[in-house]
Amino acid sequence: MKKLVFSALMLAMSQLAYAGKTYTEDEFLNSFSGKSKKVVLESLGQPLKKDYSVKPSGADSMLAGKVSDKGSKPVKVEMWYYKNLVKYDAKRTYKQTELTLVNDRVMNIAFFNNR
Repeated sequence: MKKLVFSALMLAMSQLAYAGKTYTEDEFLNSFSGKSKKVVLESLGQPLKKDYSVKPSGADSMLAGKVSDKGSKPVKVEMWYYKNLVKYDAKRTYKQTELTLVNDRVMNIAFFNNR
């Protein structure tokens, strides 16, 4: 129980650590494009939400004979979500920022107001 409370407290503190910091679009892109998961965690803390890419069932049968992935390493894709982190004008921030990490590196960044 103590571990759970401690983990929740650390998560809340990490969210507060970056809560006051906002970035312009260019600052954010320059700061995090291509960076490692470690750099993102140190700068922004834990994301509010994480999603993981999953291969659809039956995908192998649809691609059989067309693509060979024997000997290839599996690709790990994660999407991390942060709120109110990036400004699009002097007074307003995007509601959500999505970082797509491929094998623990930021490969895509998107800003949303409609999610």
